[in-house]
Amino acid sequence: MTDTEQSAPSRPAPASGPGRHLPGDGSMWVFVLGDLVIFASYFIVFMIYRNQQHDLFLASQQHLSVTVGVANTLALLTSSWFVARGVLAARAGDPARAMRLTVYGGLCGVAFIGLKAYEWATKIGEGLTFPSNDFFMFYYLLTGVHVFHVALGLVFLAVVYFELRNPKYRRMTMVETGATYWHMVDLLWIVIFALLYVMR
Repeated sequence: MTDTEQSAPSRPAPASGPGRHLPGDGSMWVFVLGDLVIFASYFIVFMIYRNQQHDLFLASQQHLSVTVGVANTLALLTSSWFVARGVLAARAGDPARAMRLTVYGGLCGVAFIGLKAYEWATKIGEGLTFPSNDFFMFYYLLTGVHVFHVALGLVFLAVVYFELRNPKYRRMTMVETGATYWHMVDLLWIVIFALLYVMR
C-alpha cells in the first residue's frame, strides 16, 4: 500500500474507505445509466427521421438561434463547474463555500430554463409549434424532456444545499449524488445542442 493510500482515510471526504470509490449513491448511477439509454433511443430515432427528411430538417434548423443555444450551453457548463467545485469544497471540509457554489450552480440552471422559455416563446410566436413538422416535434420533445430534468436537478441541488447547511447531516454521498445527476443533465444538453443546432 502506498503512502497516498494510507493517508486517504484521514481526508475529510468520502467515508467509503481508502482508494478510489464511485462517487454518490449506487442507485443514482443506475438511474443515470437508464436515463442515458432512454435518451440514446430518442437520439437514434431523431437521426433516422433526419436521414429521411434531411432537407426539411436542415431548413427548419435555420429557424433556431445558435446564439441562444450557445448561451444555454455556457449556462449549463458554468453550472457544472460550480457544482464540481462545490463537491471539492465539501470534501475539503468547507461547507460554507460548498453551499455558495451549489447556489451559483443552481442559479445557472435557472438561467438555462429562462433562456429556453424565451426561445420557446419566440418560436411559438413565429408559428413554429410542436405539430409544425417532424423537426419541431423533436425540438419540443427533446428540449421539453430535458428542461424537466433540469428542474428535477434543481431539486437535487436544493437538497444538497440543505444537507450542507445542517451540521447533523452533511453526507458526502448526498453531495456527490446531486452532482452526478447534474453532470448527466449537462451531458445530455451537449448532445441535444449538437443534434438540433450544430449538425448539418
